[in-house]
Amino acid sequence: MADVLFFFMENNARRTEREFRPRLEIGGVRDIDFVNRYRVNRTTAQELVELLGQDLARSERGGKTISPETKILVSLRFLAKGAFYSELADTHGISRSSVSRTVHNFVESVNNNLDNIRFPIDREDVVKEKRAFYNKCRLPNLVGAVDGTLIPITTPTVDEEVYVCRKGYHAINCQAIVNTSLKFISVVAKWPGSTHDGAVFENSRIKGHLDATANVVLLGDSGYALSPSLLTPIMNPRSQQEERYNRRHKRGREVVERGFGILKSRFRCLHRSGGVLPYKPHQCAALFVACCRLHNLLMDNGEEQEVDADVIEEDDNNDDPVEVVLNQRGAAVRDYYVNLN
Repeated sequence: MADVLFFFMENNARRTEREFRPRLEIGGVRDIDFVNRYRVNRTTAQELVELLGQDLARSERGGKTISPETKILVSLRFLAKGAFYSELADTHGISRSSVSRTVHNFVESVNNNLDNIRFPIDREDVVKEKRAFYNKCRLPNLVGAVDGTLIPITTPTVDEEVYVCRKGYHAINCQAIVNTSLKFISVVAKWPGSTHDGAVFENSRIKGHLDATANVVLLGDSGYALSPSLLTPIMNPRSQQEERYNRRHKRGREVVERGFGILKSRFRCLHRSGGVLPYKPHQCAALFVACCRLHNLLMDNGEEQEVDADVIEEDDNNDDPVEVVLNQRGAAVRDYYVNLN
């Protein structure tokens, strides 16, 4: 009996000791390790504390509090690596049960407080984007390039089959428009992985805006339908002019490919190398949007990130061509672009 009592006392002591482990703060990580571990520098992390701190300063269950700094570090580490909850808990001195709540609170706070995904509406902003794209690929009236990317998720419990993407795993299909600064200016994250890129765009609000706005054009790959406001490549170019157009089109559209590449290289939880997001589809969608907002903040702060080779290879999400019935108005606009000098 005494041995049993000692066993329980010893285990209780261990649990008590575990609850009071030192918690990691921003100043507790060496500079050389900070960016590698969290994918942001210390200055940006402190900026997030100032921006989100009040929102994140909530008491945890049992009256224990986790500082906003620790919550931000835990969440950034998860986004950067897609790490196991046990590793995150041990590294940052919190319980495993707190990790999930911490990540969800962080994602919600980022989406509520960081409003930096904006499609150009004002004339000055539109002209600025058009000029930047023209300098890049010599095509006028462009403001962005659109594409979709697959985000791996755990098997959903509802409508599981519609989340199986063409590559055979469960995913959500997220659409984004990227500008020449490699920033996300429009994001749609709500569609199952089996949804075609073209269908996502056709049902997006941005398409309605473009249809109602003259001389504002996007570039898209052959998974989209050609229209006056969305230019696609020519599948079988038959002249030097058409080949030149395709080269210019590719040069302009590469911004969205590079944008996704940087995003997934920086936030490995979005890439298959980081496992799958262990949440419900709508929670995974919110996390993707939060990553896009953080990406834009980091681009504004001049924080560079190389695109990893495995991300370039993996993120080949080109759909089968959909240009079966030619859009006559779209074809006329594309012909105009083909014949530009």
